[in-house]
Parts: sequence; C-alpha cells; structure tokens
Amino acid sequence: MAGARTHPRIELPQRQRRYGFALTPLADAMFQLLVFFMLSANLTPYSLLSLKAGTIGGGTSGETPADSGDEPGATALSPGDTAVWSVSRESIVASGQRFGFDALPQLAEAMQVAGTARVLLVTRPDAQVQGLVSVLEALAAHGITDVQIAGGTAAGSTAGVQP
Repeated sequence: MAGARTHPRIELPQRQRRYGFALTPLADAMFQLLVFFMLSANLTPYSLLSLKAGTIGGGTSGETPADSGDEPGATALSPGDTAVWSVSRESIVASGQRFGFDALPQLAEAMQVAGTARVLLVTRPDAQVQGLVSVLEALAAHGITDVQIAGGTAAGSTAGVQP
C-alpha cells in the first residue's frame, strides 16, 4: 500500500440553516379568536333577559287566562295599572310625550311611584334591539317586571325589531 495515494477530502459547502417564523397561522388563529369574542360579547347581555312567550290576555274580569284559551303566561291588560310605551330608534313615546332613552330611569321611577304594575311596549318598525333592552333593564331596575311586547305596524309594512 505504499503506492496508494490518498486524496484530500473535499468538503461540500453547507447551507447555513435559517429558521423562519410564519405569521400566517398566527394571524388565522387571532382572527378566529377575534370573531369568537365579538360574537360572544354581543350575545351576553341578551342572554340575561328572561322572556316568556304568550299572548295578551283579554276576556272579562271573571275570566282567567286558562278559561279564555290564552297561554298561561298571559295576563289581561287593564287601563288603570298598565302603561303603553311606543319604542322607536331614538325615543320612547309614553302618555303622548316623546322622551329620549336617557330619561328611562326617571320614567320607570315615576311609574313605580304611581303604582303602575304593567307595561305594554309597542315596537315601531325602526326600533332596535339595544333600545328595547335598555327599556327592559330600566324597568327591571325599578321592580317592574310584568312587561309585554307587541309589534307596531306602519302603513303596509310588517313590524319587527331590527338588531
């Protein structure tokens, strides 16, 4: 082996390792979290309201809702202890007077002092859910929990509460 020649070892160039950080999966996860929290934050205040289905009970003074064929949650409205409020986008009409939503605590307190036990809310076609929730919260804060909601109509249109 005296004649064997050894070749020098040739080193191949090594590529330098670069570690990259992709932001796309992080952005996707953050977007999903953002959508989740936006949806759950909007639904939280409305889940605290307890609503019962039913109809406005009519009938005579000796007739109970069960006798008149109405659902059990329905109560008869009598003019003496029932207030009728009309709720629109920017205001409430109570007793023929227009009030802003900032006057809700004073209206509810006046109803409590007067002994008004029930409220019939008539929603106008332009009413928003947040306005309705504000009215219900103000009434509940003053102990008025017998609230019935009816949809009002404008000429030829159907009523509803817009989100």
